[in-house]
Amino acid sequence: MKGLKTTYRNGLRRMSGLKRMTGRVLPRLDRYIMKKFIGTYIFSIILIISISIVFDYNENMAKFTASHAPWRAIIFDYYANFVPYFANLFSPLFVFIAVIFFTSKLAGNSEIIAMLASGTSFKRLLRPYMFSAALIAVLNFYLGAYVIPHGNQIRIEFENHYKKNKKITFAENLQMQVAPGTVAYLHQYDDNLRRGYGFHLDKFEGKKLISTMTANSIQYDTISDTRYHWKAVNYKIRTFSGMREEITSGAEIDTTIMMEPMDLIYSKGQQETLTSPELLRYISKQQERGSQNVVPYEVEYHKRIATSFASFILTIIGASLSSRKRKGGMGLYLGIGLALSFSFILLQTISSSFAINGGTPPILAAWIPNIIYIIIAYFCYRQAPN
Repeated sequence: MKGLKTTYRNGLRRMSGLKRMTGRVLPRLDRYIMKKFIGTYIFSIILIISISIVFDYNENMAKFTASHAPWRAIIFDYYANFVPYFANLFSPLFVFIAVIFFTSKLAGNSEIIAMLASGTSFKRLLRPYMFSAALIAVLNFYLGAYVIPHGNQIRIEFENHYKKNKKITFAENLQMQVAPGTVAYLHQYDDNLRRGYGFHLDKFEGKKLISTMTANSIQYDTISDTRYHWKAVNYKIRTFSGMREEITSGAEIDTTIMMEPMDLIYSKGQQETLTSPELLRYISKQQERGSQNVVPYEVEYHKRIATSFASFILTIIGASLSSRKRKGGMGLYLGIGLALSFSFILLQTISSSFAINGGTPPILAAWIPNIIYIIIAYFCYRQAPN
């Protein structure tokens, strides 16, 4: 019994020591504000996404019924991936709403005045805001770069099959550089069968043709352990050496061609189904080939980083706008916050369109909204109470 009491006292000492250490790392003020911030952020996501699901289902109910979409696919393939995608996409909006909402409430209850009157500067007051924004930014980047793309692939396949009913599975007259000095041509390609018809593969040294391969069809090996594995049917290989020509032909041959089915069929939103490392590899591969459709992928890669960084900017703007106590409550600040949030998302969309259609550098297009709103954040910070 005595040993049990000793163990209990030792446990209490450790807990109190841990509490004191936590208090030193995160003072009570910081913990209080972070709890309010993150709690309001999560609440706003749940509220707005729930409303979005209701509106989305009412809009698409007829399409789901007409296409005989099963309930399991609607819930687990579509809405289970719809929620994280749009929550992450509109995360800057949720951050702004959360900051405006709970900071206005603190200011309305004179809590901000008490904090500032106790000698706490507004710069010090922003510290827990920035800690919370950092947590949200890291989580958003990780989800957007590594987790959500896999869900997007399932969601987009569902949309193409049950909502839009126009999945692209066929292409004609495809030509691409699959390696330096190597050009492939396909007359037709069927993505359902992963088979191409009317295949040509030409290899050059400088401007000199050194070999050419033709085949009636090529079949991508989906069960191979290695990538780029194709099987050519009714092939003929012609190799040129000076004035001599060597011809090899046969019924079937396994070969490695540096292209994949995803290189041959492009569908809208395909860049959203790739993780950030996959995006980098795809961009590098397409640039080596001299492809012109790489800009949407570059914009998507840079936008994931820029959108995560936007949490800091919008947090500063929201805290600066709503930290002053004024008559009328939070209505004015909430309206300003919503207007600035939607204008930020609109500016992101416009700048991305300029990059894809107007030739703006992708990295600049992704960061233009942040650059503009950094200036707004600095102006708001200068006007905040101290």
